[in-house]
Amino acid sequence: MDRLQAMKTYVAVVECGGFTPAARKLDASLSVVSRVVTDLETHLGVRLLTRTTRVVRPTATGAAYYENCRRILAEIDEAELAATGTHAAPRGRLSITASVLFGRRFVTPIVVEYLRRYPEVDVDCLFIDRIVNFIDEGIDVGVRIGDLPSSSLQAVTVGRVRRVVCASPEYLARHGTPATPDDLAAHAVILTTGISTVPEWRFAHNGEPMPVRLTPRMATTTNDSAIATAVANFGLTRVLSYQIADEVRDGKLHIVLEDYEPPALPIQIIHREGRHAMHKVRAFIDLAVEVLRSNTFLNGTNPD
Repeated sequence: MDRLQAMKTYVAVVECGGFTPAARKLDASLSVVSRVVTDLETHLGVRLLTRTTRVVRPTATGAAYYENCRRILAEIDEAELAATGTHAAPRGRLSITASVLFGRRFVTPIVVEYLRRYPEVDVDCLFIDRIVNFIDEGIDVGVRIGDLPSSSLQAVTVGRVRRVVCASPEYLARHGTPATPDDLAAHAVILTTGISTVPEWRFAHNGEPMPVRLTPRMATTTNDSAIATAVANFGLTRVLSYQIADEVRDGKLHIVLEDYEPPALPIQIIHREGRHAMHKVRAFIDLAVEVLRSNTFLNGTNPD
């Protein structure tokens, strides 16, 4: 058995989500791909994949083996690039994910600069307001806001942002400024339900959590629409500080209840590669770290 080819075949099956699309990617027959993976499992003495009529997924052992195979194959590519004298030029296809607003405002300019610097790299951007599975969706690098659960992903912190409540100056002039979270009961609340449908905002006071149940006048699935509604003088909404940096700077929104804000959330660049990251991944991470750490909107302070 050609172990290197077996690794490439197995990685293709995992990343494509099945034998048929992997066979198309490898330009091989379905029977050959299936036999290679079966022989690999026999050689290792473990089951790498769970197969059903509708899905093919790696087992726990298979997921760990996939990550090791991917690293080994990346190191081989790096060695060949170094040997041919082209190590200084990243190439290939890079997949990146971030939330919709953060992706549009902050990641897209980084991607544009990256593409200008490295013309042999193409980039796929997945900007979506949900947690993305790196293996299932073939992602190389992501930007996430919030504490990360324990995982095999590597993380680099590039900033922090606050969870802030805001409203327009005209709305506050008409209805008053809430002094405590309990005062929200007397106000029009605009709730974003993209991640959680629970009508609750969590505050903190003197180091203690302070959840507040809400009766929203409006619920929406996007931060963009919540911010637009607040700017239109309808009520109070809660977003991340970077999302309203421009509106606060321009005087369209004011932040309230600052003394009750929970701890700021970290902004982290995450990837799968560890210290052996492929050159195209390292190059993007280095650029993103430099750009994001220098941005004053992403350090958890009030935007001016």
